[in-house]
Amino acid sequence: MFLTISTTGTPERPATDLGFLLHKHPDKAQAFSTSYGKAHVVYPEASVERCTAALLLEVDAVALVRRGKGKGRGGAPDAALAQYVNDRPYAASSLLAVALSSVFSSAMKGTCQAKPELPARPLPLRVEVPALPARGGADLVRALFEPLGWTVSAEPVVLDTEFPEWGDSRYVSLVLEGEQRLADALRHLYVLLPVLDDAKHYWVSSDEVDKLLRAGEGWLPEHPEQKLITSRYLSRRWSLTREAMERLELVRLAETDDSAVEEIDNAVDEQTDTEEKPVPLAVRRRDAIVGALKGTDAARVLDLGCGQGQLVQELLKDTRFTEIVGVDVSMRALTIASRRLKLDRMGERQSERVKLVQGSLAYTDKRLRGYDAAVLSEVIEHLDLPRLPALEYAVFGSARPRTVIVTTPNVEYNVRWETLPAGHVRHGDHRFEWTREEFRGWAGTVAERHGYGVEFVPVGPDDPEVGPPTQMAVFTVSAQNTKDQNTKEEKAA
Repeated sequence: MFLTISTTGTPERPATDLGFLLHKHPDKAQAFSTSYGKAHVVYPEASVERCTAALLLEVDAVALVRRGKGKGRGGAPDAALAQYVNDRPYAASSLLAVALSSVFSSAMKGTCQAKPELPARPLPLRVEVPALPARGGADLVRALFEPLGWTVSAEPVVLDTEFPEWGDSRYVSLVLEGEQRLADALRHLYVLLPVLDDAKHYWVSSDEVDKLLRAGEGWLPEHPEQKLITSRYLSRRWSLTREAMERLELVRLAETDDSAVEEIDNAVDEQTDTEEKPVPLAVRRRDAIVGALKGTDAARVLDLGCGQGQLVQELLKDTRFTEIVGVDVSMRALTIASRRLKLDRMGERQSERVKLVQGSLAYTDKRLRGYDAAVLSEVIEHLDLPRLPALEYAVFGSARPRTVIVTTPNVEYNVRWETLPAGHVRHGDHRFEWTREEFRGWAGTVAERHGYGVEFVPVGPDDPEVGPPTQMAVFTVSAQNTKDQNTKEEKAA
């Protein structure tokens, strides 16, 4: 199993800098033990103008079978000989990918103590893999590597040069050329070699998701073949693939929103406001919301920013709510909500009433239109103030349910919390907390702008000096606005 990495250079930037990046001296031939054989690193050429590092992996077929306990390709009980006689010692696969990450671990991480500036510098690289299994052929090889900036040459290897009529094998001779950082190039190879082989020599467990996301950082979330790459890398294990796709979507949303993943995936607060550690105010808030919904005769309800699904769970208890949709940007929160609701074990009739979807409330979403009511429970305070107009339009202007219920903390009440330091908000992710006057001012402006009426309801003990701990606004489309909207739709029809 063989792979070479070459680069060119100048006297100012010698090609032998490749040795510093790989942490392997060009004047030495080095050997490294692996679980399945021995890896050798040599430099066939090393000059100022051109440098090539070669990785040769000698696979111990017997060790491979013993450690794999007969599993994997060629390991079926009725094909015992195939466990020992196969392409594993010769064709690039997950074995070579693991050797790359083991032998060149520092290079893959992008660290270089001798010359710290080198890892960030793109190099003119040429990567050659003489025998690469490609389930999907040369076209798939190009589809995987070209979006990453590589110029790809993938020449099919014939089955037998003496019998060309037999056609091509499933192997290609691969050459990649392009300006790339070495760490990026190694990560591309680490992921895509086993993807093209469509097999792994070891059992794929949940930690493979973390490995994939680490190696795919910066390129996998936007790759056009993301789904195929994820599925094959995780050996088509559906549960792991789903988890990886959800986390990749979260990364994509964070990049779109120019935020850190941690800032977006903040809907789960395991310290407060959860049913695992009951907070009476949370129960009162849900009771108040459900009561307000019952007063509107709403049947189809959106829980926008549903978090762990406590409100969705409460609404499911009442059959008057025929359709309940929980929406959250955090896939982690939705996963917990799904477990809480036991969606996988729910009866057919009950499961038809509930749906959990991922979405950002900062953008309009056609899926949210046509519902009777929408709830924003403890959501708005998690947004930066400049983002509120976007949420306002997405909910009141685009989705436009008949009723919108909004709850948010009353900052005046904070002085009643003995454990809350003065000047602090209730949760570290709260961007603001409003007084009653500020909330009423915002709600009144929103209602007037979008043709709603609004009423305010205290939630929790209504302190005569500072008001209730939670303030709730119930927006209802005015009768005249509904009439005007119906007239507009009739004219359009």
